[in-house]
Amino acid sequence: MGQAAGAGGSDLVFELCYLEAGGTERRELPASWPGLRPEAFPQVRGFRWARGQGHLPGLWWSVTTGSHVGYESWLERDHVMLLDFAPEVIAIAAQPFWLRWRDDAGRSRRHAPDLFARMADGSAVVIDVRPDDRIGPRDAEAFDATRSACELAGWGFRRVGVPDPVRVANVAWLARYRHPRCSSPDVARQLLKAFAEPAPLMAGAAMAGDPLAVLPVLFHLMWRHVLVADLAVRLTTETLVSAGTAPGGTW
Repeated sequence: MGQAAGAGGSDLVFELCYLEAGGTERRELPASWPGLRPEAFPQVRGFRWARGQGHLPGLWWSVTTGSHVGYESWLERDHVMLLDFAPEVIAIAAQPFWLRWRDDAGRSRRHAPDLFARMADGSAVVIDVRPDDRIGPRDAEAFDATRSACELAGWGFRRVGVPDPVRVANVAWLARYRHPRCSSPDVARQLLKAFAEPAPLMAGAAMAGDPLAVLPVLFHLMWRHVLVADLAVRLTTETLVSAGTAPGGTW
């Protein structure tokens, strides 16, 4: 198995385990990791639903993938949603592989990262979701090992916590209109004219037609970044909206 320098300069021995489409387990050494496409792997660990459990797993229908992406908590759901919203992300997968290694004491360890994202430029990032105040020593060790392993594959690694609540609330609102059924080419053309220069959200919608018919299309275009606004502040009827493309690195 492959090696990488771990925390404190120790050598960790890694193996990556994933499932083929038919359910057969494959194990790969680090030398072959750069050529892998984890975004296409089936989820290696199932999510459990049980009465009274403390976390809330579910499935997010992703515009990016055209399929469902699993999550184990609302916090993970928020990050899946933000990945789905980010224009630089072209593929998302939940828990696509197990990472196995032995710690400094020789004990066998394994960890399934929460998410994997492929970027438009071909790069990739492995993501673990955990709030800052819920990281114990074994968690920290697992995240450090995962970061070291990702370096062998040429993947980035991020441990993310609680995102900005205002941004999450804004994106969650836009996500209601993410499905292509909310699109309308004719209304979209009118909205692009209305917001050729920055204008208040509701005033621009009224310029494009009946707001009841126009607003779903407006929010759909904002989800697609065809129309943009500052999502770091709460969306209101007076939010300035303009035509344009959101800058990269929005996630």
